Amino acid sequence: MILRDATGADARAIADIWNREIRDGVSTFNTVEKELGAMKTAIASEAVFKVAEDDGVVQGFSTFGPFRSGPGYVRTMEHTIYLAERARGKGVGRALMDALEAEAKARDVHVLVAGVGGENAGGIAFHKQLGFVEVGRMPQVGQKFDRWMDLVLLQKML
Repeated sequence: MILRDATGADARAIADIWNREIRDGVSTFNTVEKELGAMKTAIASEAVFKVAEDDGVVQGFSTFGPFRSGPGYVRTMEHTIYLAERARGKGVGRALMDALEAEAKARDVHVLVAGVGGENAGGIAFHKQLGFVEVGRMPQVGQKFDRWMDLVLLQKML
């Protein structure tokens, strides 16, 4: 497996992974699929956008960006990580998070935040295994699949 910075050539694979979760999953409350052009723009403009590749196929991606606007939050970032279904349980997520944390530390980030859908028990457990601590649960702040969903906030001090 190769961990590397994403390029525009990865946009289709990243969008496919993300869109599957948008359509079918509970880890995001987003219901609008990522378009290829917008994905290429995001990759080009993001300071950090990593992919895990195996035999030339993108297995997952991770990124981080500002948690909130304003100078008081400049060293706090919220991250996103998604894996292709075939990559789950094989250490790809951990490897992507290790690379993301190393990049965050190099950029003097103090805290990484994860916002995980409350029904995504696997995502919550994954983050806790990596040293993230649950710091809040916001009941019924998201809506998807015709039901209200909780948001779980986890953080890790780097």
